[in-house]
Amino acid sequence: MSTWTPQPAGLQEILQTIRDSTDTQGNVQRAITHKLNTFTRVPDYIAYLAYILTALPQEEDQIRMIAGYLLKNNARLLLNVSPEVAEYAKSAVLQAFVSSPPLIRNAAGHDIVAFLGALEPRNWPDCLQQLVNMLDSPDPALQEAAFSVFEKACEDFPRKMDVEINGTRPLDYMIPKFLVLSEHPMPKMRSHAVACLSYFVPINSQSLFAHIDAFIACLFKRASDEDPSVRRHVCQALVLLLAARPEKLMPEMSNVAEYMLYSTKDKNESVALEACEFWLTFAEDPDLAAFLHPLLGRVAPVLLDCMIYGEDDLLWLDGDTEDTNVPDKETDIKPRHYGGKTHGLDRDQAEANGQDRKRGAYGEETLDDEDEDDYDLDDDDFADEMSTEWNLRKCAAAALDVLAVRFGSELLNVLLGPLKNKLWSAEWLERESGILALGAMAEGCIDAIEPHLTTLVPYLINTLNDPKPLVRSIACWTLGRYASWCTQPISEQHKNSYFVPTMEGLLRMVLDDNKRVQEAGCSAFATLEEDAGPELVPYLEPVLRNLVFAFEKYQHKNTLILYDAVGTLADAVGRALQNPAYVEILMPPLTSRWAKLSDNDDDLIPLLECIASVTIAMGPAFSPYALPVFQRCVNIIHQSLLQYQAYQQNPDLDEPDKSFLVVSLDLLSGLAQGMGMHLESLIGQTSPNLLQLLTVCLKHPQAPVRQSAYALVGDLAMGCFQLLRPHLPAIMAELIEQLDPEPKVEFISACNNAAWSVGEVALRYGRDDPEFQQWVNPLIARLIPILLHPKAPRSLHENAAVSIGRIGLMHPNVVAPHLPEFAQAWCLALYEIRDNEEKDSAFRGLCTLVQTNPAGIAKSLLWFCNAIIRWHQPSAELNSMFQQLLSGFKHHDEAGWAAQVSSFPPVIQERLATRYGV
Repeated sequence: MSTWTPQPAGLQEILQTIRDSTDTQGNVQRAITHKLNTFTRVPDYIAYLAYILTALPQEEDQIRMIAGYLLKNNARLLLNVSPEVAEYAKSAVLQAFVSSPPLIRNAAGHDIVAFLGALEPRNWPDCLQQLVNMLDSPDPALQEAAFSVFEKACEDFPRKMDVEINGTRPLDYMIPKFLVLSEHPMPKMRSHAVACLSYFVPINSQSLFAHIDAFIACLFKRASDEDPSVRRHVCQALVLLLAARPEKLMPEMSNVAEYMLYSTKDKNESVALEACEFWLTFAEDPDLAAFLHPLLGRVAPVLLDCMIYGEDDLLWLDGDTEDTNVPDKETDIKPRHYGGKTHGLDRDQAEANGQDRKRGAYGEETLDDEDEDDYDLDDDDFADEMSTEWNLRKCAAAALDVLAVRFGSELLNVLLGPLKNKLWSAEWLERESGILALGAMAEGCIDAIEPHLTTLVPYLINTLNDPKPLVRSIACWTLGRYASWCTQPISEQHKNSYFVPTMEGLLRMVLDDNKRVQEAGCSAFATLEEDAGPELVPYLEPVLRNLVFAFEKYQHKNTLILYDAVGTLADAVGRALQNPAYVEILMPPLTSRWAKLSDNDDDLIPLLECIASVTIAMGPAFSPYALPVFQRCVNIIHQSLLQYQAYQQNPDLDEPDKSFLVVSLDLLSGLAQGMGMHLESLIGQTSPNLLQLLTVCLKHPQAPVRQSAYALVGDLAMGCFQLLRPHLPAIMAELIEQLDPEPKVEFISACNNAAWSVGEVALRYGRDDPEFQQWVNPLIARLIPILLHPKAPRSLHENAAVSIGRIGLMHPNVVAPHLPEFAQAWCLALYEIRDNEEKDSAFRGLCTLVQTNPAGIAKSLLWFCNAIIRWHQPSAELNSMFQQLLSGFKHHDEAGWAAQVSSFPPVIQERLATRYGV
C-alpha cells in the first residue's frame, strides 16, 4: 500500500475548486476550468482526486463524483507521476470500487477503465485478476459492476486486453469464463458476457477463435433470450462476425438470416437497429453478394417498413410547427470544421466512377483510405432528417442505398409494388417513408427508375404542397437526389416540365415557415445548383431574390446553410454574377451581416467562405466592396499570427482557433482570382503588408494554414504575378521545403498546394528566366521522388506531374536529362485527368522535353501514346506537338516504329492511325 498522504492546504484548495465548479454561471465556469487545468501541473494531483473520491465519505456524493470524473479525464497523468502517487491512485480507485455506495462505485469503475486504458492491462495485471475474482463475488451488485468495467474495457481497447502477461494470456481463461457467464440467471450478467465476447471478433483474437464453435452456440442459445439487451448484443455479435469472419456464419446462414429478419422487426428499437446493421454490413461486402441475392425479396420490404417514423421520433421532432420565428438554441448548431482550400484535378467521368462517394446519405462516414482532405460535416448528402443520432430509420435507409448500388434494377423489381403502395398511401407517415426510400435508391437504381421519373418528379414537386412539414422536407431531399436528372439539357420540354418546376418548388421550400423544411429546401437547392451550373443563369434574378429574402427570414442555424447555398450558386454560374443588377441584389445583405459580426465570431467563418466564392464569380464587379473585405482579412491574419506567437511563448494559453486565419487566406485567394492586378492598389493601401504576412503563414506550424497560404501563392501568381515577384526568393525556399514524397496525413493537402503553386510560379516567370532557373534543380529533386513514390496519394502524384511538366516547358534544357527517370510515372499520373488548361500546359511541357531529349521517352513510348490518345480535345498548339513528335518517331525508323506500335493494345493503334496517321 502506498504511503502517500495529502497536504491539508492543497486538499482544501482542490476541494473548494470542485465545489465552486457546481456554479452554473458561464464566467465562473470558465475561471474554474482554467484553475482545474492549472492543477494538472501539480505532481500528485491525481492522488488528491483519488483521495476525495475514496476517503471523504462525509463529502456530498456530487463532489466525490466530480473528483472521479476529473480523475478519469486525467488518467494519462499516471504515466508521468512518481511510483508512490501512481500506486496510491490505483489502490484507492479499486478500494472505492469494492466498498462504496452505487454512485461512487460507478465513478470508480469509469476510473478503472481509464487507468487500464492509459497504463495498459499488462502493466496493471493485479487489477485484471481482482476484477475476474469479483465476477464470482457473493454480492450480485459487485459482480455486475465488475462485469460492466470489463465490458467498457473490452469495447474501448480490445487489443490491449489481448496480450500475454508474465507468460500467460489473461483472455485464455477470461473467454471461457465469459462463455459460462452467458448463462447466468441475471440478465445484466448475460448481456455483459455476450458483449465482452463480441468485442474480440473484429481484432481476430485467437483466444476467442479457439472457442469459436462454443461462441456461435452461445449466440444461438441466447438468440431467444427474454431480455432485449441480451438479444441486442447477440445481433451485434452476429454483425461483427459477418464483417470479420463471414465464413464462420455461412454454414448457418439460412438460420441466421431468419433470425435477423425476425429481429429487424423487434418491438425493441435497439434490438431492431442492431439487426438492421446486419443487412447494411451484408450489403457493403461485394464478396457476399451471392449469398445476399436470394434473400433480397424478403430483406428489402422489411427495410422499407423500418423507415417509418416511430412515435418517439415524432415526439422528439415536434415537426408540425410553423417555427420560422422561433430562435434556435445554440445546441442546435453543430460545430463546423473548416478545412481550407485544396487544389485538385478532375478525372474523366468514365475513370471517376465510384470515386466520389465519400459520405453516405444518412450521416454514416464512408471516407476511404485516400481521403486526405478535411471534410465538412455540414456537406452531408442528407441533412439529418431526425435527431443527430444513428437510428433504425437511418440505418434501414442506408442499407437500402447500398442494396440499390449492389443490385440495381433487381431491387426495384422487388420493391416496385410495396413502394407504390407507400407513395400513394392515405397515411402521411407511409408516404413519407416511401419518399425516403425513393431517395435512398436514387444512386444505385437510377437506370431502372429513370423511365418512371416523368411520373415521380411531378409527384415529388406536388408533394412539396403537403400540409405535413416532415413530408415536405423529405420530398426536398429526394428531389435533390434526382437533381442531376432534372437538370439534364435534354430538350426545352424537359427543362420546362422538370427542371424549372423543381427549381421553383425548392425555392418555395427555401422560404417555408417550418425551419426543418427550410433546411431541407436550402440543402436540396444547393445540390440542384451544383448539377445545373450555367443552366441557372437565365433564372438568376428570381433565384437571388429568394435567397436574399431568406436572409431576413432565417434563424441562426439555417443562415449558415444559406451561406453555403449562396456560395454554391456563385461557383455554379461563375462570371454571370458580374451583372450589376445581381451585384446590387446580393451584396447589401452580405455586407450587412459582415458588418454585424466581430472578428472572432464563429459565424464569420461560413460567411467568409461564401464571400470567397462570390468574389471569384463577380470578378472586377466586386471592386466597390473589395477594400473593406481585403483590409479585414489582412487584420484577421495579422491578429491570428500575433495570437499564435503569444501561445507559442506561453503554452498555458488556449491554442488559437486556426479557422479564422485559414478562411481569411482563402478569401484573399478568391479576391486574387476574381480581381487580378486590381489588387495592387489594395495591397499598397493596407498595413501590415499582405505579402510579408504570407511569408510568415508559409512557416506556420499548423498544416491547414500552410495549405491555404500555398494556395494563395498560386492564385497570386496567376492573378497578379508582378506584385508577388519581389517576395518570391523567400517564398520559394519555403515551397521547396514543403515538398515531401511521403507526407504525414495531416500535411498532404499542404504538400499538394505547394506542388501545384510552384508550377503556376514557373509559368509566370517565363522561358529560361535566370531568377527561376536557380530553383529548377532543387524543385525537380523533390518533385520526381513524389511522382515515383508508391505511397504518395494520387492527388499529390497529379500535382507533382503537372508542375514537372510546366517547369519543363519553361526550362527544358535543365529538366530534359531527367526524362527517362519519370516519363512512365508522369504519363500514368495524368492520362485520366479531364482536359483543361493545366493539363494542356503540362503536356506541352512533356512534349518540349521529348523534343529536347527524344531518347528519354524510348522506354515509355506505350504510356506516352496512351496518354496522347486519352485526350478528347487538345489545344491546336498541343495537337500540333503530338503530330510532330509521332510523325518524327515514325519517319526516324519506320520499321522499328511499326514493330513497336504492333505490340500496343488495338484501341491505341486505332486512335493513333485515325488521329495522327501513324
